[in-house]
Amino acid sequence: MPGCVTAPRRPPASLPLSSRPISAERGHRREPGRGSGGSRGAMTEESTASGAVDAREELLNECESIWSQMEECQSKITLKRAEPLTESDAEISLLMMRMKALTVEFSQWQIRSPELISTNPEVLLTLGKEELWKVKEDLEKVLLTAQLRNKKIKEDFHREEQWHDEQKKILNALKETEKKMEEDIESHCQRRAFHKLKDEFFKVKAYKEELLNALGAFLEEHFPLPDKDVTAKKKKIKNSEEPVTQLIALHEILENLINTLFTTPHEPYITVDDSLWPPYVELLLRCGVALRHPEDPNRIRLEAFHQ
Repeated sequence: MPGCVTAPRRPPASLPLSSRPISAERGHRREPGRGSGGSRGAMTEESTASGAVDAREELLNECESIWSQMEECQSKITLKRAEPLTESDAEISLLMMRMKALTVEFSQWQIRSPELISTNPEVLLTLGKEELWKVKEDLEKVLLTAQLRNKKIKEDFHREEQWHDEQKKILNALKETEKKMEEDIESHCQRRAFHKLKDEFFKVKAYKEELLNALGAFLEEHFPLPDKDVTAKKKKIKNSEEPVTQLIALHEILENLINTLFTTPHEPYITVDDSLWPPYVELLLRCGVALRHPEDPNRIRLEAFHQ
């Protein structure tokens, strides 16, 4: 029932009842205060104190009656246990008795409705105050525990937040380091590729010079220029008025054809003039090294062997 104070739960039957603390309290009862004067305030205090003492005596009497009933039950249980049993039988019997006691207590608590300890309003007021004080103390303990827990949680949160900030800074530093390393690696790769290409270029250039020198030496040895006197006499016989043109060697003709092909690939032709000895020009055309212009037979070009 709401607003009622229920009776305290009975202790298990197996617990010994050695003393009566309630009767001991009776010896400490305070006697009603004896006022020295005849004022109304003193009479009011005496009447209030006497009412509280009467309520306390009534409650103690009820508790003593309940305590005596519990002692009788305990004595009956002790007499029933007096028969000697073996250790295993005693354990089994004890467990069975506990099970039965718990079962009975459980069934009684299920069918039992809350009972009033006393109908005296002063008793109920006193018990209510005690319960409220207990609830207040429990709530204060819970509040203190919650405050301590919240404080610990806040400290943990600040610690985790600091750790998170530190990890974030470390992550940013690692990202910057990674970015710098990638840039360094990329620039290093570019520099290495550039140096590699540069080395290859110089090697190719040196190899080209070597080939040109070898080709020039071979052509000078096997394809020398005609004798100047014979050439001059032929020119004079042909036309005594024209000046004698200086002939160029075969390797110079090939160099001119190669340079013209790579410098002006859209117009790789050179003009055949008197500086080119006709037998060398015919040799290059017959061997497929040079080609004539399809429209102008006085212009030749190098065959594009690289395509």
